[in-house]
Amino acid sequence: MPPSLDVDVAIVGSGPSGLAFARALSGSGLKILLLEVQPEDQLRGPAYDGREIALTHRSIRVLRELGAWEKLTADEISPLRRARVLDGSSSFELGFEPRGQDRLGALVSNHLIRRTLYDTTVECPDVTLLAGQAVVACEVKGGSHRVNLRLAGGTDVRARLLVAADSRFSQTRDRLGVGVDIHRLGRSMLVCRMSHDQSHDHVATEWFDYGQTVATLPLNGPGDESRTSSIVLTLESPRIESLMEMETPRFEAEMEQRLKGRLTGLQLASTRHAYPMAITWSRHFCGEGFALIGDAAVGMHPVTAHGFNLGLRSADALARQVRRAAAKGRDIGAAATLRPYEAEHRRVALPLYEGTHLLVRLFTNEATPARLARGTALRIAQAAAPLRRAVSAMLTDAG
Repeated sequence: MPPSLDVDVAIVGSGPSGLAFARALSGSGLKILLLEVQPEDQLRGPAYDGREIALTHRSIRVLRELGAWEKLTADEISPLRRARVLDGSSSFELGFEPRGQDRLGALVSNHLIRRTLYDTTVECPDVTLLAGQAVVACEVKGGSHRVNLRLAGGTDVRARLLVAADSRFSQTRDRLGVGVDIHRLGRSMLVCRMSHDQSHDHVATEWFDYGQTVATLPLNGPGDESRTSSIVLTLESPRIESLMEMETPRFEAEMEQRLKGRLTGLQLASTRHAYPMAITWSRHFCGEGFALIGDAAVGMHPVTAHGFNLGLRSADALARQVRRAAAKGRDIGAAATLRPYEAEHRRVALPLYEGTHLLVRLFTNEATPARLARGTALRIAQAAAPLRRAVSAMLTDAG
């Protein structure tokens, strides 16, 4: 590797947001560098990680524009036709239907999206990927190549624009001195695929039970495509650790008990994965010479399944802004160039972030007044047709 590299755009992190941003910039006349600490074989063939992504129509459209959607096979895409919210032991449910579509969106495994985005991005001649490379220092200076990066191997990188896409606990963001609000929730999420007796009819369920939250996401499966779901269980972290260590038969019995008859005949159909839960909000999404996208900008609570969609939207929005500036010969790293992206993404992200935080606080509060309030809130929402239509539009995001 050369002792120094000069590029137009350096992207730290090649998760879905970083890859999507690099692919969206390709063809703009800019020299793009992707930096990733993982080795390239893990990017080329990412392992199943348990996470199933509920893609909105907007996200599907963006993936099509990037050339990634067509790399998925039909059996890797599970239609999401309807969603419902349940409260405790109540038989009442709040349902959401698609507006002007035959489905709310589609479910695709996270590792498959990463694979397709990698495949379509590495095809681009103006994108260079340096895998297995950790950034150990970062400095923003004056001049056209205002960002200096030092890699662990000693290589220096100079860039006109630095984009942080390296997770909600972004070290790049920290090195840039951007403040962040972090809420560690003391809970973890266990995710796995399980087969079951009942047909799911491609309906997703979010069940706020007492002491636990359970989501069931309908997936295509072998044989009968409607009898496999992703099960997402949220509990205090020590209890999740115990479930992760259980032998398979005992785990299956425990999960069936936790679902209280909503699904029966549960059999584990994948490996189990656990993720500690934290939500993050960066106080700035850009500055002189840099911008944040994906989870580095906003780390959403998974309950509304909008984290991936929001991250993809941020990559698309920033790419549009940078391409526009490059086409006009403007400074792509100037704060004035990047502020419209920050304003747009903040306008989209803040209501989702705050609304989700409020929802989670209400529906995980076990005090009696809160239990009564959440049941009342669901019934009010069911009766308020404009509100339900607004939420359905948010879930579909067909704009």
